[in-house]
Amino acid sequence: MKLRKSRPSRKGRIEIIPMIDVMFFLLATFMLSSLSMQNLDSLQVNLPQGQAEKLSAKTPVTLTLTSDSQIFINRIPVTLETLADTLKPLLQDSEQKLVVSADNDAPQGIVVQAMLRARSAGAQHFLIAIKHQ
Repeated sequence: MKLRKSRPSRKGRIEIIPMIDVMFFLLATFMLSSLSMQNLDSLQVNLPQGQAEKLSAKTPVTLTLTSDSQIFINRIPVTLETLADTLKPLLQDSEQKLVVSADNDAPQGIVVQAMLRARSAGAQHFLIAIKHQ
C-alpha cells in the first residue's frame, strides 16, 4: 500500500522581482547623489534666467563677476589686470571650457572686458551660467 504525502512538494524558486526593485532603487539613489556632487567653484550670484542644456564639462574653470564688479576665478579674487595671468595656468588644453557666472546686476562692460581678457589668456569655449526658470 502506497501512502500519499499530505501535501505535494514544490521546488523552491528564487524570486528576482524584489531584487530588481532593490537594484533600481540603488541605481536611482546613486544617480541623484552623483548629480548633487557636481561642484562649480563659483560664488553665489543672482544669475539671469533662461533655458539651456545642463553642463556636461568635467572640471570647468569658473569666472565669477559680482554686482559690485568684483572678479573671481574659482573663488580666487583677481583684477582685470591679473585675470589673464591667473587664468592661463588653469586652462589645461584648448578644449577647456570657461563658465562665466555673472550677476544679473553686474555692469555689462566689466563682463565683456573680463571675457576678452580670458580669451587673451587662451580660453576658447565660454559657457554662460543661468538660473533655470
